[in-house]
Amino acid sequence: MSRSVLYSSSPLLASKTPVWRSKFIVAGIALAFVGLAGRAAYIQIFGNEFFQRQGEVRFARTLELPANRGRILDRNGLILASSVPAPSIWAIPEDVEASKAQLAELARLLEMPLPDLKKKLGNEDKTFVWLKRQVDEPVAQKIHAIGIKGIYQRKEYKRQYPEGETTAHIVGFTNVEDRGQEGMELAFNKDLAGRAGSRRVIKDRLGRVVEDVGEQVPPVDGKDLQLSIDSKMQFVAYQKLRDAVIANKAHAGSVVMLDAVTGEVLAMANYPSYVPDKRQNMTGAQLRNRALTDTFEPGSVMKAFTVGLALESGRVKPETQIQTAPGRIQITGSTISDSHANGMLTVQQVIQKSSNVGTVKMAMQMQPREMWETFSQAGFGQKPQLAFPGVVSGRLRPYKTWRPIEQATMSYGYGLSASLFQMARAYTVFGHDGQIISATMLKSEEPAVGVQVFSPKTAFEIRKMLQMAAGPGGTGQKAQTLGYSVGGKSGTAYKQVGKGYGTDKDRKYRGWFVGMAPIDKPRVIIGVMIDEPSAGKYFGGDVAAPVFSEVVQQTLRMMGVQPDMSVKPQITTQAVEESF
Repeated sequence: MSRSVLYSSSPLLASKTPVWRSKFIVAGIALAFVGLAGRAAYIQIFGNEFFQRQGEVRFARTLELPANRGRILDRNGLILASSVPAPSIWAIPEDVEASKAQLAELARLLEMPLPDLKKKLGNEDKTFVWLKRQVDEPVAQKIHAIGIKGIYQRKEYKRQYPEGETTAHIVGFTNVEDRGQEGMELAFNKDLAGRAGSRRVIKDRLGRVVEDVGEQVPPVDGKDLQLSIDSKMQFVAYQKLRDAVIANKAHAGSVVMLDAVTGEVLAMANYPSYVPDKRQNMTGAQLRNRALTDTFEPGSVMKAFTVGLALESGRVKPETQIQTAPGRIQITGSTISDSHANGMLTVQQVIQKSSNVGTVKMAMQMQPREMWETFSQAGFGQKPQLAFPGVVSGRLRPYKTWRPIEQATMSYGYGLSASLFQMARAYTVFGHDGQIISATMLKSEEPAVGVQVFSPKTAFEIRKMLQMAAGPGGTGQKAQTLGYSVGGKSGTAYKQVGKGYGTDKDRKYRGWFVGMAPIDKPRVIIGVMIDEPSAGKYFGGDVAAPVFSEVVQQTLRMMGVQPDMSVKPQITTQAVEESF
């Protein structure tokens, strides 16, 4: 039986609700709506940029469009360095789904131990991880064919060096980011690299591009760089140098070849070398370009400049006789000796026989300032203006600090230092009518404009003496070659060990030869250095001159230079030792 309820009789329901309570609730609801409206207005109007930026951080990405790095070419257009597509493999670890067989195949293609691969993919907190940078295109295609979810590829370029170790010290190499690290790759990195482009996109949480946002900026490819190097001549120089270093059980060696007309560097080789794109376990000694970065006391190679100054100043003539007996001379209590007594020698024979005593007697007639100025003009103590990293200046102390014994030893190559490149460039003075010319590693068609150091007549006389030094009775007889007249000066210098030159038992040497050919109108100037030969021979005329001969023989024929003498060289069987 139902019974009706009289609400008016219920004390609770019959009580009147205060009006302020209703108003408070309505006001609270209205205030909440006002707050929401204000927040919406702030987000949409005042804080719009901030929230858009936060959204973009989570979903919008700017993808870099890599530029293709410019090629490095030799003077004939042969490729020394170029870029090829090389995709990089990356992953989102938390999204990777693969069977054991798929992971094993991926590890094999990446040439990575399977435990190392699992370690990279094992951290699920990571949203990005590189698996391997710059794999070969066929490898990338095989990885894609496996079809592992969460594994992605990025388009990149890898540098290739077709000439390998032959041109390594010239060309250099790039790192995994395609930035130059050594050699011409570093020196001209800005021009070679070009400018990367960009593409603004929206990505989903899986890293997939959903849509493009804004305009795409296309990349600007790098410029090609054409060097003065002739790759064929470079190969010859490297091959002959390598054979000489191995045969003489030497520590290292270098060759520099300059065009005597344009100043172009036609070849610059060092041994040991390295393969630019395989640089595991490399050392700084292997990477540096010794011909430019290492300096030594040049020894007898300097005598040509001392004699040149004596001729230029009118103190002597080529036929002037100098008494060198008894084969030694005292300078302020110190003794300077020849390897053996020569007696009376003409100035020409001083160069031919490489007499220290004869050279010192001419030098001591001069003021230190004269010698210093001539040596400086020939580039000693001056950093070569060459666009290459690591070029050094060598050492030539101010003349005001020279003591008499130091002036004497500098006249035949001790007490100053120079790189092999500096020595070769200095000899352009004799090969370019008394002018020292600028050297360049970029291709140039124009004859070089030089700075006059000696008169053309003095340069001609020195060339004749250098020809005698490389001929019968000279110290550089093994520099002679078939069909071409040559001239040059050998040098043998003690290698400094600590603060001295060691004892007779543990003394180390460097053998040099710097010369030119053909002698009347030189086309090439070549410097050779063999460091620490230990197979029984150490004179520059024995270890360095043969390399000069072989390089001249082949390179002049490549240049189309006609032979200027009878085919048979005038090599005699009796060797003449150099004086230190």
